[in-house]
Amino acid sequence: MKKNYVSSGRTNQKLETRAKILEAAQHFLSSGKEFKLEDVAKHVKVSRATIYRYFSSVEILAAETSLAIATIPPKDLAEQVQDQDLEDRLLQIQEYFNTLTLDHEAAFRKYLSVVIESSAEQFKRGARRTKALNFTLAQEQFPTEDKKKLANIITLFMGLEPIIVAKDVCDLDNKESRELLTWGMKLLLKGYLSQLQE
Repeated sequence: MKKNYVSSGRTNQKLETRAKILEAAQHFLSSGKEFKLEDVAKHVKVSRATIYRYFSSVEILAAETSLAIATIPPKDLAEQVQDQDLEDRLLQIQEYFNTLTLDHEAAFRKYLSVVIESSAEQFKRGARRTKALNFTLAQEQFPTEDKKKLANIITLFMGLEPIIVAKDVCDLDNKESRELLTWGMKLLLKGYLSQLQE
């Protein structure tokens, strides 16, 4: 997907097209048949050029599709935790994404390697995390700019990237990695919330 392609212009329509592409790819993956981007384009009834705007290779599409199958949509995730206080909501979202990552670590690492190796100038990753956080923070009375910054920095405590650092760089196991990231998130939230009370 070209850089910022989905976030420019008719965003809702582009998100729908992207979802249809992923759905079609799921169809091909579940049938066990090899497929090309052109096959997905035909199935979705869009042009080859359109497919290439979203996914630069069939490897990236297949890798993301396999992960999308296992993931709760961001809005649904935010709704599942909406009745709790802010810290608990954010910690549960963090726990969800870190558990998802550790449960499917090989697939996430494969996806990351495919994206890095591709020549695409592109690819906005981690959107599910920030979307879930944005839905959760939307109801808070914080300044708008703070909500944006919080969603971005909290994302640094969940998902594959911090898991890679915790495990590969810090030499922690899964349990230690999860505990460290939770501790870091709690410190961040404590610092931000205490700053609001000053």
